[in-house]
Amino acid sequence: MKLLRPILLLCLALPGTLAPTLFAAETKLKKVLFFTKCSNYEHSVVHEIAGQPSFAAQVLLEYGAKHGIEFTLSKDGSKFSPEYLAQFDAYFFFTSGDLSAIGKDGNPPISAAGKQALLDAIKGGKGFIGSHAAADTYHPGETPETNTSQPRTWRYRNLGDKTDPYTRMLGAEFIIHGTQTIAKAIVVDPKFPGMDKVGAAIERQEEWYSLTDFSEDLHVLLVMDTGSVRNPYENEKNWPPAGWNTPYQRPPYPNTWARMHGRGRVFYTSLAHREDTWLSPEFQSLLFGGVEWALGRREADITPNIRQVTPKAWDLPPVSAPVPGVPPTPNAK
Repeated sequence: MKLLRPILLLCLALPGTLAPTLFAAETKLKKVLFFTKCSNYEHSVVHEIAGQPSFAAQVLLEYGAKHGIEFTLSKDGSKFSPEYLAQFDAYFFFTSGDLSAIGKDGNPPISAAGKQALLDAIKGGKGFIGSHAAADTYHPGETPETNTSQPRTWRYRNLGDKTDPYTRMLGAEFIIHGTQTIAKAIVVDPKFPGMDKVGAAIERQEEWYSLTDFSEDLHVLLVMDTGSVRNPYENEKNWPPAGWNTPYQRPPYPNTWARMHGRGRVFYTSLAHREDTWLSPEFQSLLFGGVEWALGRREADITPNIRQVTPKAWDLPPVSAPVPGVPPTPNAK
């Protein structure tokens, strides 16, 4: 994935080549906290090198500069308090693991009071945007010491209101992913902000998430087409490993959605693992449409539709062990 970094830097040097003007510029500045503490696995797109903004942050900063959004970048959970959070109009999470612990990245955790302050702020009207590993955050019953290199049998359940309050706010929880595959996510609401530029579906190679414990009030925007999953590494020797597609042996389920949490607008997409996804016009359109909606700049009908478009979303796949994401060869992407 690091091979794409020079492409991004080149794009940033050429005005208008990245994060196109998807929406008219706003005159009133909005402030968004981009929070990327990873108590568990840290994805390369949110990894900072020598104190420089991560790959994902660079994309957001360019969009924000053109659209009146000031992104504050942070991995420091100790700052979370009602006073600190009050300065932002929305919070954008690309996190992982138990954020109440220092965990693997060594950054300060969010206290129990800080977590409650976040949930209260969203319920009170602040926006929330989550991408990819935001659903791999605050797993009930897990700590940084939990061995997730084995079959995660405990995640294959639907806890409903008994799950973590963060999960209920977000709308679902990550179980596991297979090998990075080519698959489709079908658009079911082309009227939502940004979705008109996506087309009928997004088809690409990604680290597609298999999710559980969906909230009943989700307004689904993209549906994971589980029948479309295919192996992009057919010419790789001894690849893919056994179980590469087991997480997708289930009926179609939500991939991207919007919901209300009290008076707060919540948008989540499980896409965003790969750098080329962040550079994709289709992904940028759906992501920034979600950002604009979460900030209250765009309106949408988000009547719950999960039972209509994914009636068997709560049917889970067979339990499987984690598998490597890409083959260990020089040709891996």
